[in-house]
Amino acid sequence: MHTLIVVAHPEAESLTHAVASQIAKGIGLAGPHHTFEIADLAQEGFDPRFTEADLAVHRRKAPPSTDVQVEQARIDRADTLVLVYPVYWWAMPALLKGWIDRVFSNGWAFDFNLQSALIKKLPHLSVHLVGIGGADTATYARHGYAAAMKAQIDHGIFDYCGAEVITSELLLDSETADSTKALQAAEQLGRQIFAAMRTLMFSPREPPRHIEDSAAPSSRFGI
Repeated sequence: MHTLIVVAHPEAESLTHAVASQIAKGIGLAGPHHTFEIADLAQEGFDPRFTEADLAVHRRKAPPSTDVQVEQARIDRADTLVLVYPVYWWAMPALLKGWIDRVFSNGWAFDFNLQSALIKKLPHLSVHLVGIGGADTATYARHGYAAAMKAQIDHGIFDYCGAEVITSELLLDSETADSTKALQAAEQLGRQIFAAMRTLMFSPREPPRHIEDSAAPSSRFGI
């Protein structure tokens, strides 16, 4: 079983990178047949800008660029996708959002057009989300930030493509609290990823879903 861990932070010594490394460590400790790859978007220089060329891909007028195809192949090799990122302005950073904008393209992550129902093409993919936040739990609860992030990311992105979000965690107080608990939680997540996968393997999984609606199907882009 193989996991792709995607991390988006400009500093290699950040807590975000440390959490990603602990998740990888936990995967390694879970068994000899469990493998992982870490995609460090900042270090690799991934370009997050959604350009006219990406818009042509969305409209099915051109194939994805080489850099996007490389990222799609990484995901295709994985049973599980883990996103580890700092929370910027109550959302994921632009680097990671741009990675999703470009990589989760029409024709690969989903099939969308105005003449037929939406087809969700990633029901085989399990997802774990780990956000690193500076504020405390009370702040996220009081203002509804945690619920808003789940609606935006868990449902708005991954449910749209049919991928199942298995865990969605926020490791908070990152700027003031001792990081030990966050790192321990990250290692434990790594150990448990494939236990969750085994449960899913023996549970019915949905085929690519066609979503019928009385109105025209809606795009994930405002175009």
